[in-house]
Amino acid sequence: QLQLVESGGGLVQPGGSLRLSCATSGFTMNYYAIGWFRQAPGKDREGVSCISSSGGSTVYADSVKGRFTISRDNAKNTVYLQMNSLKPEDTALYYCAAMRTAVRTMCLISTSSTYPYWGQGTQVTVSS
Repeated sequence: QLQLVESGGGLVQPGGSLRLSCATSGFTMNYYAIGWFRQAPGKDREGVSCISSSGGSTVYADSVKGRFTISRDNAKNTVYLQMNSLKPEDTALYYCAAMRTAVRTMCLISTSSTYPYWGQGTQVTVSS
């Protein structure tokens, strides 16, 4: 039973920080790439970041480069998204997703359809 559960969202002022967590269970996480995606009301789902199964490579959307950092702790079966310098346009429902990959396969955020397993999301609201 593959499960992903996001947490850590909330209301934060512009310039503030949040750390999102994606807790996984039911599978061996170190064989999976993990991606973070977000969807704002009235907008399409957008890829934010991903981390390879090995943890050796990461990908970030241009809109979050330099502000967000993705990491993984396989021992805790958890992936994190550290979000700094938050902007109102970061407001969205944030999802984590998992995709089984080969050991050296790079992750992608160009299309969310490649990720078959999804959490239910955690809300991030950036507002003053």
